[in-house]
Amino acid sequence: MKWTVIELQKLRDSELKMDEMIDVTKGLQQKDPEIRDMSLVHVTGRVDVDSQKATFHIRLSGTMTLPCSRTLVDVDYPIDVNSIETFLLNPQVNDLGEADHYYEAEAGIVDLVPVIEELLLLEIPLQVLCEDALKADSLPQGNGWEVMTEAQLKNEQENKVDPRLAGLADLFKSDKE
Repeated sequence: MKWTVIELQKLRDSELKMDEMIDVTKGLQQKDPEIRDMSLVHVTGRVDVDSQKATFHIRLSGTMTLPCSRTLVDVDYPIDVNSIETFLLNPQVNDLGEADHYYEAEAGIVDLVPVIEELLLLEIPLQVLCEDALKADSLPQGNGWEVMTEAQLKNEQENKVDPRLAGLADLFKSDKE
């Protein structure tokens, strides 16, 4: 998924269609060791080229294998991303302004793979649960510890009285009588 600026300039004012399968597993695993595997990524879309920039309208689809947050079992997580990415072909001329996000062609080459890896990394959820973890009503627990939901923790904190202040609770009960 690399093009030289000269190749893209030859396609100026025309449309280049993309439909490729690429392997980004190694690059993703180097950036995030939590990723256990990544299927081939299906990249589809088009490239619009004008005199100063190349705009990639891309769709990425594939399956990422991540560990379950509770059981560490492999979970297949489907990925489907749409994005529009812009590359400057001539970094000296920038009419896009500072507000727009863009990439620059490095050494006269536009490489879409690092951008694809970045988009896929942004799609990783904070928590992935396998089917068994979703079906289980109880949370993990061990000898002297247990995982609680926020509601359980709040309920326990409301019911628990600090032993140093227990005498004050009795004082208020006698005032009410």
